Amino acid sequence: MSTLQTLDRGLRALDIVSQRPGGVTIAELAAELDVARAIGYRIVATLEAHSLVARTDDGRIRLAAGAALLGSRFRPRLREVAQPLLRELAQQTSATAFLSTLEGDECVVIAVAEPDSGILRVGYRLGTRHPVSRGAAGIAILAGRPASGDDTDAIRRARADGFSITAGELEHGAVGVAASVRTSPEQDGVGFESSVGVVAIEGLDTDRAAAAVMDTAARINALLNI
Repeated sequence: MSTLQTLDRGLRALDIVSQRPGGVTIAELAAELDVARAIGYRIVATLEAHSLVARTDDGRIRLAAGAALLGSRFRPRLREVAQPLLRELAQQTSATAFLSTLEGDECVVIAVAEPDSGILRVGYRLGTRHPVSRGAAGIAILAGRPASGDDTDAIRRARADGFSITAGELEHGAVGVAASVRTSPEQDGVGFESSVGVVAIEGLDTDRAAAAVMDTAARINALLNI
């Protein structure tokens, strides 16, 4: 399949900027795209015209309101695809299943499913948020990104294993298992970062949960990226 080079570069630029919370310079962006700086300026100017990126006073490029709008429009589709799979995951693991997405530097729960019966449950509410650097859901999202020198041991381990597991980080006694879900930039403009997982207070079979969570993440990815 042939692709449009200019469009491809613009989407890759958005993906690069989305992974740099502190912003990126034109020179850095051009280097990562392997293009001349003049072309980098033209790509940024085009993205600016559509409010997808903005230049700060120090000249760095960051995502702008247009990118957030694209993400908000994609969220209902993500929930629609994930909800039946979350119900299945909750039944498989007898634990609370959840879908979280990244907002700034926080993880936000946007879908939840409870098992019909089973071990003591965790009341994971819609809209619950916590720092992305903590908890299985956040670590799974960070592990879905390309490797970085700033990665913690937990992120590197989750990237190698395909899932993250934490105990007691967000709630005393709670064990969480999560895996990354990430659409390609071509699907929504910037790449939508999220994770799917389960959480329970006690009795969670973590090996079984990890296998079920990774399978669910793969199924969501397949449905979103067709």
